[in-house]
Amino acid sequence: MKLKIAVLPGDGIGPEIMKQGVAVMDVIADKFGHEFTYQEALCGAHAIDAVGNPYPDETHEVCMNADAVLFAAVGDLRFDNDPTAKVRPEQGLLAMRKKLGLFANVRPVATFDCLLHKSPLKDELLKGADFVVIRELTGGMYFGEKYQDNDKAYDTDIYTRPEIERILKVAFETAQKRRKHLTVVDKANVLASSRLWRQIAKEMEPQYPDVNTDYMFIDNASMRVLTEPRFFDVVVTENTFGDILTDETSCITGSMGLQPSSSLGEHTPLFEPVHGSWPQAAGKNLANPLAEILSAAMLLEHFGLNKEGALIREAVNASLDANVRTPEIQVEGGKAYGTKEVGAWIVDYIKKA
Repeated sequence: MKLKIAVLPGDGIGPEIMKQGVAVMDVIADKFGHEFTYQEALCGAHAIDAVGNPYPDETHEVCMNADAVLFAAVGDLRFDNDPTAKVRPEQGLLAMRKKLGLFANVRPVATFDCLLHKSPLKDELLKGADFVVIRELTGGMYFGEKYQDNDKAYDTDIYTRPEIERILKVAFETAQKRRKHLTVVDKANVLASSRLWRQIAKEMEPQYPDVNTDYMFIDNASMRVLTEPRFFDVVVTENTFGDILTDETSCITGSMGLQPSSSLGEHTPLFEPVHGSWPQAAGKNLANPLAEILSAAMLLEHFGLNKEGALIREAVNASLDANVRTPEIQVEGGKAYGTKEVGAWIVDYIKKA
């Protein structure tokens, strides 16, 4: 198979983990006879520094002309520490999602048996947890009307029927392919936008009679993903709730450095780790590349290359079992491995497989 990949390393640890993701893609291409070509483009703080725009038109063109986007992370302390900044790296990610029509963020949450001890949760709660959070990406407060002065500010949480219907369709169909259990997370007891979500979900339920659908307020869901993670199969929710909830689920895997994701919609699909740019670690060979590598696996599986994706997952599991791990998940007294070393080990495993 031939694939054109737009590569957006971004900021902070992004370029380091991206090198490992591309290296894994390359070894898969060699092993299975595929042809992957890459075009790198600017985004985030680097793009602001270069052209004053966190998602330049040139980058958008590269993404639109690609079969898929492999993304790393954006964010820079210069902007985090300046609340008056008018242009921010994260605006580039939001603009990319909007312009590419990427309305469905799919974030798998699964445990690794050898890492259960790294989670703050008890082993008996975690073992066997395996669910997917589907977050709406292009609506809600992040994109609604905004206002701020010295004394007042507001963000409008606005959703339309078509936006809600299309993300619920993805969620119901994902549940049909898994264990046929969908949880719709909202705040319908307080928010009008959530009541519309629940109304539309209730209307759509009869179209999917094989799916067991339940409803949960976000505060309850936030508690239960930590106290009963095995309850969930597919979770669907709006933009802001999904952003917070999927960061919380890193407590289940033991590290945000293990969570990949995909963003799907109208145009080019995007694949990215859920973690941020961790600027404090940039250039120090500390960052965990596994989420980026697993995002590459999701990219391949999106195009039907399931054997290739499975081999990447096998290599990642093997690296964890062999204690080839970056510091945040390494066992006490274990050898220190950096970003490059973990990536190289996985590439070598795939070569020999």
